[in-house]
Amino acid sequence: MSNNIGDPGHGHSPAAWTAVVIMLVAVALGTLFYFLDMPVLVWASAGLLVVGLIVGWVMKRGGYGVGVSKYVAKEH
Repeated sequence: MSNNIGDPGHGHSPAAWTAVVIMLVAVALGTLFYFLDMPVLVWASAGLLVVGLIVGWVMKRGGYGVGVSKYVAKEH
């Protein structure tokens, strides 16, 4: 392992984790609703996927992303 100071963090930030969890839930629900033949809820889960993307962006702009003021990388 190297101590690369310029390491961007690979998305290990509250903004990234929140966005990924929301989008993972959206994909899981969309898959379930597709299997159960509920097209309206499939589209609703697609909307939730977009919401996850927006939440991640807003959190990053709010200071919870990699390389911004409220995020401190943990040493391994």
